[in-house]
Amino acid sequence: MDFATNEKLVIVGAAGMIGSNMAQTALMLRLTPNICLYDPYAPALEGVAEEMRHCAFEGVNITWTSDIREALTGAAYNVSSGGAARKAGMTREDLLKGNAQIAAQLGKDIKAYCPDVKHVVVVFNPADITGLVTLIHAGIRPQRLSTLAALDSTRLRSELAKYFRISPDEIRNCRTYGGHGEQMAVFASTTLVAGRPLSELIGREMPEGDWHDLQQRVIQGGKHIIDLRGRSSFQSPAYLSVLMIAAAMGGAPFCYPAGVFVHSDRFKHILMAMETTISKEGVAYKNVEGTAEENEKLAESYKHLSKLRDEVISMGIIPPVEEWRRLNPHLI
Repeated sequence: MDFATNEKLVIVGAAGMIGSNMAQTALMLRLTPNICLYDPYAPALEGVAEEMRHCAFEGVNITWTSDIREALTGAAYNVSSGGAARKAGMTREDLLKGNAQIAAQLGKDIKAYCPDVKHVVVVFNPADITGLVTLIHAGIRPQRLSTLAALDSTRLRSELAKYFRISPDEIRNCRTYGGHGEQMAVFASTTLVAGRPLSELIGREMPEGDWHDLQQRVIQGGKHIIDLRGRSSFQSPAYLSVLMIAAAMGGAPFCYPAGVFVHSDRFKHILMAMETTISKEGVAYKNVEGTAEENEKLAESYKHLSKLRDEVISMGIIPPVEEWRRLNPHLI
């Protein structure tokens, strides 16, 4: 049986809808035969493990535990959806304190039980902040952790395909950067629509008002799923996060932006969506350049994330920036 690796992959929050879908996706993509499912809620977790076994995947070793030490010991890869889900009427930021506390404990557990982990993907909201908190407490190199941000770009792809009534495959290089939330920066300058630059279509074949409305649909894409289904997204974040882990295992390149720790001339001490590549060496990013308006939106998104970061500092969940190196010597 061919797998991407034989190393241990841990799904944190595996009893939930995102986590259970991540487990199934990882098994279907044959990432590794060694998958451990972790969740503090044992009855539902055992149910997920049983369902995976009932699928009759060949050549796999599916284990489950509600003991975080047992789960993380020996883990080479970790993908976590282990926070509270967003409900109707909530923003991602409404989850800030509780999920930041969960992220802090996740980071401490990584440091204690799998400090040599090769890659961690953090999914639970607000992902930019929970990822940053996890990174600080885990003590791992920034290249070893990324967060799910691609969902905004795939929603942009979907909305453009519906608007122009063409296949989504004809929409190329869709990009949103900055925060995964209502302050995201939606870029037009990177996108090709059936081989034509989107920026050239706006104001001609796509009225400015339509572009504005489409951006709002992208920004509110998660809320729309909640309105339609009565619960937050789970299939799309599960699939995309597993593709990120697959890339970290040396598989196919991940072709959408990911959240990454950024410290540059423009953006400092923050985790945000950038133009990234994920490989066995980890996640790397390059600076984003758009139009003047797009750059301004990205700067606004950075300011919003910085405010959330400072709120978490004020809560005592992470120390002030100048003290981060005490917990993680790899951070500037």
